[in-house]
Amino acid sequence: MSSHKLKEAGLKVTLPRVKVLEAMESLVGSHVSAEDVYKLLLENKTDIGLATIYRILNQFEEVGILTRHNFDGAVARFELKSSNHHDHMICTNSGEIIEFTDPIIEARQKEIAREKGYELLGHSLVLHVKRTGSPA
Repeated sequence: MSSHKLKEAGLKVTLPRVKVLEAMESLVGSHVSAEDVYKLLLENKTDIGLATIYRILNQFEEVGILTRHNFDGAVARFELKSSNHHDHMICTNSGEIIEFTDPIIEARQKEIAREKGYELLGHSLVLHVKRTGSPA
């Protein structure tokens, strides 16, 4: 599957690219840094340099395999591109990243753009939250 996805994206199938993509696929639903991928590959006895992993992740973003997030402004986090749009909440206590979807928020953002004379082409919504009690 990984090599097919690389070919589909127009990338040459190389062992490092396959291994990085397999690592990302094993972490579906996660928002990982290049360092996280590096550590996972080392745990699996795959020695690919951190600079190479950064290059590959950037290439994957360019061809639409991954989405890059800069939640905290410092460390880029990557996730496999999903066909379903979602937004994110980040817990300020734990750093946990929670994905969510809300059709009302999505509709309202489009309405706001339209009211201002624009067409919404895309967006990224990140809510910074702090747990206050038991989840609803």
